[in-house]
Amino acid sequence: MNAGWIAPIKVACLGAGYFSQFHLRSWQRIPEVQLAGVCDTDLEKAKETGVSAYDRLDALLETTQPDLLDIIVPPQAHTDAILTALNQGVRWIICQKPFCQSLSEASAISDRAKSLGATVIVHENFRFQPWYRRIKSAIDEGLVGQPLQMTFRLRPGDGQGDGAYLDRQPYFQKMERFLVHETAVHWIDTFRFLFGDPKAVYADLRRFNPVIAGEDAGMILFDFEGDIRAAFDGNRLLDHSSDNMRRTMGEALMEGTTGSIELRGDGSLKHRAFGTSDYQTLMAPDESDEFGGDCVHALQSHVIDGMRGLREIENLADQYLKVIEIEEAIYTSYATGRKIDLV
Repeated sequence: MNAGWIAPIKVACLGAGYFSQFHLRSWQRIPEVQLAGVCDTDLEKAKETGVSAYDRLDALLETTQPDLLDIIVPPQAHTDAILTALNQGVRWIICQKPFCQSLSEASAISDRAKSLGATVIVHENFRFQPWYRRIKSAIDEGLVGQPLQMTFRLRPGDGQGDGAYLDRQPYFQKMERFLVHETAVHWIDTFRFLFGDPKAVYADLRRFNPVIAGEDAGMILFDFEGDIRAAFDGNRLLDHSSDNMRRTMGEALMEGTTGSIELRGDGSLKHRAFGTSDYQTLMAPDESDEFGGDCVHALQSHVIDGMRGLREIENLADQYLKVIEIEEAIYTSYATGRKIDLV
């Protein structure tokens, strides 16, 4: 791989809401990064980060001249933010998911960036959670034989009552597409990481909490090559066994011809060989205080390594368009009541 960017890499952030804390702490832990500034329409929030604060993106970019812009705002603000950065000469951008508001919008942004020689990476961090990295390596090692089925049961327990989501991400209540567009998209990408692109999807979605605009529960089935099936069983009103509901956000079971792997709410992985009743620990319980096994830091470190020419970067925007295409097919499946072929 060719030599890449030489440190220090100057990073600026757009957005100082709830989730930005994980981004900022991660940037501050990467030796090759200089955190140059934070922008938010609420200037006081930006100031609370302790980093140079701005309330206009153009001013942030003009003053700090960052090598990389990290966009940590809701999807309705993605297009304008990326175009502003591109127009001011920024050629490396990380953008939080859900990426833009539609496939056509995301495609246009991806094309515009490519035409300028810019690199846009989607901050889809769940595939970087350590338990999914270990499940992937276990599959590659043949620990479960031929994979046949995987189920993830989303149970964060945060969706009940009039105050659902208001203390953390209040815009969740107004999203007309919620469970799939905001949440299940993580497992669309994670299942792709584990098994490749699905051949077909089928979805049955529900809305239980009347105070929110979108769906908050549902079942999604994915068909993959090799007769592999995956199921996303999501319900944001229900919980699972964990001291921290947001560590794994649920539980998973990966099953193959010679064994199975369980992901538990403490972040541990347990392997059971076919025909036995004994469980072996593949991964100990997670002890990180950071979100999702410190997956934000894993992703951001991965991008910096990529900028420095040390690895190929995952989740480039043009690659991520497939996730949005699958998301659209899921909503089409629900609207029509039929399985949607993707190939």
